[in-house]
Amino acid sequence: MADGRMRGRGGSGTDRGGPDAAGPDPGRAEAGPDCAATGLAGPGAWGDGVAVLVGFARTLREAGVPADGERVQTFLGAVDALGTGRREVYWAGRVTLCGRAEDLAHYDRAFAAYFGDRTAPPPRPRTAPPPRVRPTAHAAAEAPGDDGGRTAPAVPAAARAAAAEVLRHRDIAGLTAAERAELHRLRTAFALRGEQRRTARLRPARRGAVDPRRTVRELLRGGGEPAALRRRTPAHKPRRVVLLLDVSGSMSPYADVLLRFAHAARHARTSGAAPATEVFTLGTRLTRVTRQLSHRDPDAALAAVGTAVPDWSGGTRLGETLRAFLDRWGQRGLARGAVVVVLSDGWERGDTTLLGGQARRLHRLAHRVVWANPRKARPGYEPLAGGMAAVLPHVDAFVAGHSLAALERLAAVVRGAAGA
Repeated sequence: MADGRMRGRGGSGTDRGGPDAAGPDPGRAEAGPDCAATGLAGPGAWGDGVAVLVGFARTLREAGVPADGERVQTFLGAVDALGTGRREVYWAGRVTLCGRAEDLAHYDRAFAAYFGDRTAPPPRPRTAPPPRVRPTAHAAAEAPGDDGGRTAPAVPAAARAAAAEVLRHRDIAGLTAAERAELHRLRTAFALRGEQRRTARLRPARRGAVDPRRTVRELLRGGGEPAALRRRTPAHKPRRVVLLLDVSGSMSPYADVLLRFAHAARHARTSGAAPATEVFTLGTRLTRVTRQLSHRDPDAALAAVGTAVPDWSGGTRLGETLRAFLDRWGQRGLARGAVVVVLSDGWERGDTTLLGGQARRLHRLAHRVVWANPRKARPGYEPLAGGMAAVLPHVDAFVAGHSLAALERLAAVVRGAAGA
């Protein structure tokens, strides 16, 4: 931790990974006397700096790092002490928000996605740090770094983080091509895990029932001398997640982003014990696209999906496609005990009675049924359309799905987070 603080202050040492920063960082708290109380840069740089940092912690939790409230408070205190330069914020978060070795890779990806991914400079030689001069706020914004005149102001990273926080809540249907590309970059830190379930397997633990085999082996190893009792407890693993994506014409403004959401969920497996996420598309027919989304490259995966799905931007027959899913896949075990997520606006051109019956059948098989409707967030929306009115009695959670923030909340609902 001490080494992280030294590197975070721009002293001697070699930077290994981490943020893009070199030399004295003008994003330090020397921006002015008004920043001394919070440790954040002035209003023109970070704006509501605490909200930006808390937003980063929220993104980190979605990436799989257990950054609880206590760690976030410690993180804010560390930023208050170190300053708000890119390097200082990076090391403050890395030291305070990461509690396990496996968190570091998730942290680096989330930091690059939230604050902007820039190539780190080559390591600097070990030299004595130059005397630190306390600049004014205007001089700090224009001071060059120690790499030959290249400026490294803190404003772009802060402004980009604030813009990213705004973009998280924008409706996907109204985004430009550039904003969609930025949204895809933010989505790289996304992870989707099913709710934990208790299994029949047992694992060693400090508390729980006595493990007779391990206890006897320990006694034999010690020549019969008394030894501590070994204990075991049931193991837990995430439930399977099944995504059913509506790709009809009414969902075309959201289909691309939702498929990228499914691609991220397909590849964000945090452990080998987690079952793979299954993905199907719904339109006038049912298409399984799990294999097509196995490509690591999102663009290649979407191209493969576009080739495999024959009813893209066509009509909607939710009742018939749900029946096809349950007859061929769900009844055989794919939906049993799983968390089934339907991403659709609920428009149905077929028989709504058939849709309601199949939704009831799905609810009996699955552990939970979650319905995400992008139109739910619109002012004055009520689920009065025939399709939505038919399925709502058989849905465990009805959430919005119009923005990245809404999809993050959907991920929290899927993993069974309290208060989601």
